[in-house]
Amino acid sequence: MMKIKKRRKPNKASNLPPGTISYKGKKFSDVTTVEIINYSIDSYTKLDSKNVEDAFNFKETNQVTWINVNGLNATENIEKLGLHYHLHPLTLEDVVDTTHRPKIDEFEDYLFIVFKMLYFKDDGVLNYEQVSMVVGESYVLTFQEADGDVFDELRERISNAKGRIRSQGSDYLMYAILDAVVDNYMSVIEDFGDRIEDLETDVFASESNGSTPSQIQGLKREILKIRRSIFPFREIINRLEKSECKIIDIKTRSYLRDLYDHTIQVSETIDLYREMIWSIMDMYMTLISNKMNEVMKVLTIIATIFIPLTFIAGVYGMNFNNMPELHYKYGYYVVWAVMIVLFILMLIYFRRKRWL
Repeated sequence: MMKIKKRRKPNKASNLPPGTISYKGKKFSDVTTVEIINYSIDSYTKLDSKNVEDAFNFKETNQVTWINVNGLNATENIEKLGLHYHLHPLTLEDVVDTTHRPKIDEFEDYLFIVFKMLYFKDDGVLNYEQVSMVVGESYVLTFQEADGDVFDELRERISNAKGRIRSQGSDYLMYAILDAVVDNYMSVIEDFGDRIEDLETDVFASESNGSTPSQIQGLKREILKIRRSIFPFREIINRLEKSECKIIDIKTRSYLRDLYDHTIQVSETIDLYREMIWSIMDMYMTLISNKMNEVMKVLTIIATIFIPLTFIAGVYGMNFNNMPELHYKYGYYVVWAVMIVLFILMLIYFRRKRWL
């Protein structure tokens, strides 16, 4: 019977005109929350709100404003914020489309960056979340699908005036956000590195079981998924470093160069772990093959030993009348003695050949 493949349901937004703001994602939030952090070298204000209009009052403060929006399915709030900050309709369309490949777009008044944020949930499951960031002259807008991110340490640095961030502009805040994402990439990759080493130890220690292939396949799948998220990010940092956008100060470019070096390190580590997983898979298959060969060797030796014994038993099992040995008084014992001697001689021979 021929199997009929089910067709995927067409996306509702696939046939809409360019610039249409329609959410494409799986994380639906009941309420859109807005976190506003407004700061300068000697002042700091933080406001959490469920009303996106509260962010409008911070546009002309001559300070750096970070507006973090959680929840993208309420597209009317995204559209209001976009209109207030004069964002291009295509930018807003990309903000609510969580299937985008990481990228960077340069507009006249702002930079638009899309990247993937990776972090472990409380249950240990790796979470992939798209973050869209708009960087203007004195503001940074970030859009997340749901609550939870990797920016808590950055928020603490801003609130406690640690480091130089309070004395810098929006371009440095952009760098700090990207740097926090890359630092968490390293943490995630280190965790996967520990998993790979543990799995490698189990495989070499012959402690593998029936679930080992699925574990290897699962790790390989996760590494490839991480690789697809991180590799385009490297090009984003490279473009930012070489960009002539007026928003990025020349001092910030040196930090971006350092961040680019970190992304190169992360990419090389991912490639290394990818090769390690392939090597573990090859080694596992080799060990399985060796075990199978050992079993086949034992069975072959047993079969080889019993071939002459079976031959003797077959000869004297024939029902011919003219077989003198059958009437010999000690014939039965002689046959047994011959068979035992053959058995011992073959064992000695196999032992000398190191087949046993």
